[in-house]
Amino acid sequence: MNVLVIGSGGREYSIGMALKKDENVDKLYFAPGNGATDELGENLSISDFSELADFCEENSVDLTIVGPEAPLVDGIVDLFEERGLTIFGPSAQAAQLEGSKIFMKNFLARHNVPTAKYIETDSLEDAYKFIMTLEAPIVVKADGLCGGKGVIIAQSHDEAKKAAGEMLSGNSFGDAGTSIVVEEFLDGYELSVFAICDGEDYVVLPAAQDHKRLLNNDQGPNTGGMGAYAPTPLVNDEIYRKLDERVIVPTLEGMKAEGMPFKGVLFIGVMVVNGEPIILEYNVRFGDPECEELMPLLKSPASELFYKAATGDLKNATIEFHDKYAVGVVMASKDYPYKNSAPAEIIVDEIVHDEIFKEHAHISYAGVSREEDGKLYATGGRVLVCVGLGDTIAEAQQRAYMLVGQVHYAGKQCRTDIAYQALNE
Repeated sequence: MNVLVIGSGGREYSIGMALKKDENVDKLYFAPGNGATDELGENLSISDFSELADFCEENSVDLTIVGPEAPLVDGIVDLFEERGLTIFGPSAQAAQLEGSKIFMKNFLARHNVPTAKYIETDSLEDAYKFIMTLEAPIVVKADGLCGGKGVIIAQSHDEAKKAAGEMLSGNSFGDAGTSIVVEEFLDGYELSVFAICDGEDYVVLPAAQDHKRLLNNDQGPNTGGMGAYAPTPLVNDEIYRKLDERVIVPTLEGMKAEGMPFKGVLFIGVMVVNGEPIILEYNVRFGDPECEELMPLLKSPASELFYKAATGDLKNATIEFHDKYAVGVVMASKDYPYKNSAPAEIIVDEIVHDEIFKEHAHISYAGVSREEDGKLYATGGRVLVCVGLGDTIAEAQQRAYMLVGQVHYAGKQCRTDIAYQALNE
């Protein structure tokens, strides 16, 4: 099987790692990939969807996996399927679950999926009125795609009004913020749950927990994610059951009834409040960095999971996971998330003394480029993820941070407490 992975981050690198060790995969391509994915397969400098489809036809690509949300919202799946190509991901219509927060919130309301009280509006006056009915903190969200940064948690009514005004004026997020969602803040603990769907059936992956804030103890600004671990002990069978019955099944049935069956990754952002799962948001692709922990936990071939979902055949798939834990620590550049940093050479110490460590820890590269000298340089905000596997969360965490200690580049920064909520239970 020849496989194309679309995207350039740590998420796509980790999917590539899982496919690289898959005996069913013969040739692996990335479009565009990053400076390290060329160690796993071949990078393509093609961005046009039609040209990518041409490449797939000419090179007998059996499966395309779309990593990021933007190509999905822009309709790459529709184009590939019109050409008779097998592709994993939702149609542009179904991708509205992430592409428009207003569409998503209204869909949840239509199908009685539990979510926070909200208003969707393009009127500053209406936004102000609703803000004054809520207790602070208050959540203000831009409607469109903002690279994971379009959510403001305002600590006061005045701050919420300011955020709403800046979004609706176009100052904060341009056209993505000209309609907004204002909603109540839910006080609980947050989870990331992923369901691989084929339009009819689904497979739920081990629940993960992301760490969005830049600094230890969840302090500092929100980021794209500073680390994650899976599975989390904060989810029990009762929560999984409620998610099945109240969230996933009605969502898949609702999408099908509305003429846009959902195929791909349904990423469910969950807040558990007093034991009840409330839906914060949907995304239509893997989370990053959660994907970096989930892929190494997958025991069955990755190609089977993606191909059977893409071809509507999950009911005939046998998907298994290792009985282990994974912890991933994001290493970021010096000025992340405030501004770009100067490129810095990455040096990874050779591990010669510990075979177990070598087998149970690895790097998923993200914001890196390979220069003419053949060396890797940190060029992105989130540079790489150090992933550790273990029989316990503590063991996985220890291995992840041991690997962090092996990686060097100017200005490196990371949190030192990833998985702290599980370890403090």
